[in-house]
Amino acid sequence: MRNKLALLVALLFIAVSARLTLTTTLADSTQPEETKTAPATTDATPAKKETAAIDLGNLDRTCKPCDDFYKFANGGWIAKNPIPAAYPSWGTFNLLAQNNRETLKTILDTAKDAKAAPGSVEQKVGDFYCSCMDAEKIEAAGLKPLQPELDRIAALKNPKEVQAAIAHLHTIGVNVLFGFGSNQDAKDATKVLADARQGGLGLPETEYYTKDDEDSKKLRDQYLTHVAKMFELAGEDAAKSKANAQTVLEMETGLAKNSLNSIQLRDPEASYHKMKLAEAEKLTPDFSWNAYFAQIGLKKVEDINLEQPEFFKEVNRQMTATSLESWKVYLRWHLLNQTANALPAKFVEENFNFNGKILTGAREIQPRWRRCVNATDGNLGEALGQLYVKKAFPPESKARMLEIVKNIRTALRDDLKTLSWMGDATRKQALHKLDSIAVKIGYPDKWKDYSSVAISRDQYLANIFRASAFEYRLDLEKIGKPVDRSVWGMTPPTVNAYYNPQLNEIVFPAGILQFPFFNASADDAVNYGAIGVVIGHEITHGFDDEGRQFDADGNLKNWWTETDLKNFEERAKCIEHQFDSYTVLDNLHHKGKLVSGESIADLGGLTIAWAAYQESLKGKPAPKDIDGFSHEQRFFLGYAQVWAGSQRPEATKLQLATDPHPLPEFRVNGPLSNMEVFRKAFGCAGTVPMVRSEKDTCKIW
Repeated sequence: MRNKLALLVALLFIAVSARLTLTTTLADSTQPEETKTAPATTDATPAKKETAAIDLGNLDRTCKPCDDFYKFANGGWIAKNPIPAAYPSWGTFNLLAQNNRETLKTILDTAKDAKAAPGSVEQKVGDFYCSCMDAEKIEAAGLKPLQPELDRIAALKNPKEVQAAIAHLHTIGVNVLFGFGSNQDAKDATKVLADARQGGLGLPETEYYTKDDEDSKKLRDQYLTHVAKMFELAGEDAAKSKANAQTVLEMETGLAKNSLNSIQLRDPEASYHKMKLAEAEKLTPDFSWNAYFAQIGLKKVEDINLEQPEFFKEVNRQMTATSLESWKVYLRWHLLNQTANALPAKFVEENFNFNGKILTGAREIQPRWRRCVNATDGNLGEALGQLYVKKAFPPESKARMLEIVKNIRTALRDDLKTLSWMGDATRKQALHKLDSIAVKIGYPDKWKDYSSVAISRDQYLANIFRASAFEYRLDLEKIGKPVDRSVWGMTPPTVNAYYNPQLNEIVFPAGILQFPFFNASADDAVNYGAIGVVIGHEITHGFDDEGRQFDADGNLKNWWTETDLKNFEERAKCIEHQFDSYTVLDNLHHKGKLVSGESIADLGGLTIAWAAYQESLKGKPAPKDIDGFSHEQRFFLGYAQVWAGSQRPEATKLQLATDPHPLPEFRVNGPLSNMEVFRKAFGCAGTVPMVRSEKDTCKIW
């Protein structure tokens, strides 16, 4: 289940997102069931027409397209758009997200000022936003809203009560020690399992705790300082706070050493360990799953997936090896850490100092209204989403998207039919999987019912706890029931898209279906290069190194012949090696294995979108040049300019360490340097950076 309390941070606005569980994005979440029907009408108006689909001022004419296409296409934009102080990175994704937030602010300002009917979505989102914006009331309250939880931790008397405290914190959205919720059974796609997964860390990735280079040691020292400062702000003396920080680091390091890293987590088999409840009890004799389920209100659990058994062995060890006082310190830290942004300003500022300035390089915190818009979207996303789509997503946008999706799917079908390296048996299964992909565009067909969530203007933290408890209850209700394939993993205003291999679906929230990804006034070349590639990217995720392990129904099952799988893996290895070779910040490299799935999808998306665009031209007059560029060139410019942006060194380091998406410049230059059609479009020949040698050229689709 997604940690609602952390959503206010929203600091790393790189052109990527956090991963969903077994979900590949262009962003750990299980969405509650929806019960209300989506509106049949909308008062949205078409997006404002853009004066130019390709802004020539964004180009850098001093750079040749065959030397560095990313710089050629975006150098002018980057020069004109320095990173704002409140951001770790700045690009076209950020601009679109900012436009969406402005729209959401207008909606929320209207909702909070209106006399909305009690219980309506307008009342709930308006009151939630108002409670977040009331900084004066939050300051006056101090730690009082959190005191009942702090007192509960202080009163713990034995390990059994520690376990009960962990369970309680989970029910209000504070994810201590491990994550728990529902998840689709990876090997029986019709069912929903109880699912427990590694967690409990305050740093972004396991290797932050284990690497011994100077940068890692420095960051751990900064983390210790930050944790100690938070304890001091909560009223503890300096010496005690420093000792407590060391306790937190030692406990988290034990968890980290027994956790899978970001690369290992990309292997779905590595996180599938379904067992009977009795087996789970045997694995963790000092942590009772029966007791935990009773404490969170979950009944009749027969099977559970303990995703990382070695991690839970460490959990079991710490239940008895760790002192009661150390457990109190650890629980108190994670409570403070995950509620910091709903507390007085001194907590917000210290939280930003580490998670913003140190981890991402952002110079200043975002204005309160932006943080409150993000928090409302994060906690009441489909309530706010209903109002957003009425205002910002006209029906014609959905219709146009469905048309492009159809053309992209047809292009991939034609490609799969003719792949020389794929045999007939595998090809048949691949075509079946392609035809089975579900498409979701804009917003859910059924909206989530928030009628049971009590939201008021009185206390911001209480609203967060209630919203989190609501999500948690709905999530638990899924366990043991058939899979609901109507759920969404992102809210409608989100600037992102994703493919979910377990549901075999591609999803495009309304938030991304705006300029520059989709421009109703642009020529087809630009739209196919922008949103067409996004669609192709998500579809081909079904056949990347991770997605190819799931069949058409979403089961984790090998459907490849041995020969075809070997052929695919050789081609995937080519892309892995290509991205291993890219160097940034003088001596850092991409982890090719970490970014291989996204890079396979980028190359596949470009290849398939190009084919679909070519097919769309049949029977039509050849498009004329525009602004000196052919329609072939405009296709690639449309793609490249989507990724315009730059980021701070701290954000780059964080992305390289944790993110399965390549840096923007390599998302452009990487796949294009493998494409013959790109070379022809720009006349690239000979030994130039944008042309990989024949032996090094990677080709899958």
